[in-house]
Amino acid sequence: MKIGIIDICKQIEDPRMDRKKLHKMETIIYVSIAAVICGAQSWNEIEEFGHAKFDFFKSRIPDLEVIPSHDTFNRFFSIIKPSYFELIFRNWVKQVCQEIKGVVAIDGKLMRGPSKCNDKHTTGKEGEAPRLNKLGTGAWEKLKDRTKTKIKDIARDLIKLYSQRREEKGFQYSPDSFLQRELEASFIYEDTPDQSKATADVKADMESARPMDRLVCGDVGFGKTEVAIRAAFKAVADNKQVAVLVPTTVLAYQHFQTFKERLKGLPCRVEYLSRARTAAQTKAVVKGLAGGEVNILIGTHRILGKDVKFKDLGLLIIDEEQKFGVSVKEKLRQLKVNVDTLTLTATPIPRTLQFSLMGARDLSVIQTPPPNRYPIQTEVHTFGDEIITDAINFEMSRNGQVFFVNNRISNLSELKAMIERNIPDCRVCIGHGQMEPAELEKIILDFVNYDYDVLLATTIIESGIDIPNANTIIINQAQNFGLSDLHQMRGRVGRSNKKAFCYLLAPPLSSLTPEAKRRLQAIENFSDLGSGIHIAMQDLDIRGAGNMLGAEQSGFIADLGYETYQKILSEAVRELKTDEFADLYADELKGDGTISGEQFVDECQVESDLELLLPAAYVTGSSERMLLYRELDGLTLDKDVDAFRVRLEDRFGPIPPETEELLRIVPLRRLAARLGTEKVFLKGSRMTLFFVSNLDSPYYQSLAFGKIIAYMMKYTRRCDLREQNGKRSMVVKDVTTVEEAVSVLQEIVAMQVEE
Repeated sequence: MKIGIIDICKQIEDPRMDRKKLHKMETIIYVSIAAVICGAQSWNEIEEFGHAKFDFFKSRIPDLEVIPSHDTFNRFFSIIKPSYFELIFRNWVKQVCQEIKGVVAIDGKLMRGPSKCNDKHTTGKEGEAPRLNKLGTGAWEKLKDRTKTKIKDIARDLIKLYSQRREEKGFQYSPDSFLQRELEASFIYEDTPDQSKATADVKADMESARPMDRLVCGDVGFGKTEVAIRAAFKAVADNKQVAVLVPTTVLAYQHFQTFKERLKGLPCRVEYLSRARTAAQTKAVVKGLAGGEVNILIGTHRILGKDVKFKDLGLLIIDEEQKFGVSVKEKLRQLKVNVDTLTLTATPIPRTLQFSLMGARDLSVIQTPPPNRYPIQTEVHTFGDEIITDAINFEMSRNGQVFFVNNRISNLSELKAMIERNIPDCRVCIGHGQMEPAELEKIILDFVNYDYDVLLATTIIESGIDIPNANTIIINQAQNFGLSDLHQMRGRVGRSNKKAFCYLLAPPLSSLTPEAKRRLQAIENFSDLGSGIHIAMQDLDIRGAGNMLGAEQSGFIADLGYETYQKILSEAVRELKTDEFADLYADELKGDGTISGEQFVDECQVESDLELLLPAAYVTGSSERMLLYRELDGLTLDKDVDAFRVRLEDRFGPIPPETEELLRIVPLRRLAARLGTEKVFLKGSRMTLFFVSNLDSPYYQSLAFGKIIAYMMKYTRRCDLREQNGKRSMVVKDVTTVEEAVSVLQEIVAMQVEE
């Protein structure tokens, strides 16, 4: 049974005296809520709305005889406690959440929320319940304005840093040499389309005079290392040195072997630095580096030591960037002001991803899996001898090898004894970070050479180890690892054309914390090829982007939701670009010499009194309508709208006129944004275009605004240019439908203006 606002009102005590109750409390509240939502702004307007919609209210309130007067509304709301009203609204929202799964917050045209919505629903930071604001109080708008101010402070510092890099002149590398082409031709696999594009992007960055700052985000085993090798050799070909920074000793050695193998026969000396090297070896490498004899140096944070001096550093490659802390990155920042930087990662931390989403860093995503690659089958189990024995036996039966991750060194020997007891012919070795570097290196090499069947190790195997023959990984106490860690470890298997398996061993799900349960479910669900970027986005949504220039990782996302945060962030950056930093971005704004006007507005809001909707009789399910509205809100291109229209007709039949009008909102918003319009009002047979808020903006010297003026001069009787409360707008009369509004904007866009 559905419970509406009227039923909820009945549960609340009426604050009026009995003798003055001419109208029921639920009637007054119901009519006023409906009127305010539809735009009523005074007691008189609420009364007028009630009279206009009397039949509607009568159908909901059977014993309604007359609409309360404006005085009644005024008296009632002057004595009712605000907490009562809050309680009514909260209970109603809770009820709606149970009927429409996932509706929590309302922000203009968007309704969003978690998959569960009950007393214990969690969507905010660290599982906190989302905070709801009262309608009409302005609290939501204040929160957005406050957030925008904070974001602007961060973005301002970010743009300054970015502008310094833009002003710096980097080294301009020469086009590909014949040796470069030889190296790329010797790659034994065929490049995937994404891999080719990432390589081309990196080369283009290196050949420009501006220092490169590119993030290559590719899932584990998708060929990021090959992109790095090609970039490194391109730098070496122009007599520049390359530093490759990696998080672990094991990975440093692995990369050293990979780079050496790929660059064999080419005039290039590759070395590595880590705690695994002796003092004499380290000294020789440091000396060779200072003298320019070492071309490529691979190493852990040891390469940031004071004694390590490059003769002519040209390229810095950072692998598995998410593993380095803020202090290491500060040292890097000092090192790389005018040095080309290439960052590789499978699951970028929120701050890194945010940098790239903002456009402060160039982003290349490698999503295409190599051919003959299968998704890794991921399963969650409780710890038991049987599941471990079966998994190892199956892998050994197809001559494969197994990683067994256990992050406690103390019980590694117990697990080894358990495996050997259950599988007598199984060869097990142990590896962890407290071993002597030479011993650990030997164990890894022996495992690579197939001297062992099972490598029982801590998370030292997490980053970058490439052993194609290992296609099963067992992770003990998986609930204690983060999303990124689990994904990285899972990526150690499935690197060949064999089906791979990942077993996550954890206590029963019922005994875990909600956060741990969510992590395990996420890693189990995101098992498709190329899902690293999705896991990173999930991490960004949960944790927030943080202060992108400081140490804090938490951000404002918990308060606003990811979509709204992203929107406000892009608005803040755009406002700074077109206002405070207009000189810096003058070239970008002008493009080919004229300011087009298209860069000033990312998104245009449309408000209308026209009937634009998916009727309940057409799409009966309320949750279905909500999903369709959200999908439509994300569309920008006409071809996408046409595809959406076809799907609607296929599912629900011929499209009603009010829905056709709704679909025309997409081209209306796009055209309006092109013309530098922040808002479009379609009310009272008029269209009002509200232009860029900042009156000193270069927009008012742009081509787009010139077209607006030209249209107004052509149709002087129909148009009226206004400036009110510091906002400029243009009113176009006789616009009764969205279709007419679209044709007006199309005519403006097509106007010829003298430059």
